[in-house]
Amino acid sequence: MSEASLHPSTVALVALAANIAANHPGQGLCQIDRLKSLGVSKAQVDSVIEIARHIRDEAAMKLDVRFAEAYASAFSAPAGKDVEIPVPSSACCTPTPTGKSCC
Repeated sequence: MSEASLHPSTVALVALAANIAANHPGQGLCQIDRLKSLGVSKAQVDSVIEIARHIRDEAAMKLDVRFAEAYASAFSAPAGKDVEIPVPSSACCTPTPTGKSCC
């Protein structure tokens, strides 16, 4: 393995997390058997799943807030004026319910 290559378990964990966070229809389930065969513990996989779900849910919540604010602004803006879409001030994520950091 070259110096720039990632360990196969790291690649599988990243793929699992990305699939979950992106709401991919496959949900990263194809990675579970690979992770098991590579000796990754259930506790490690559980942590990755928790963080990925938290990121996915937080992103959806922030998008909903931005949409709600833009929608409200659209009805209060004068006709013909462009509506500026507000961006939430928090740039970093919050910890998961069990306190795991996703930042």
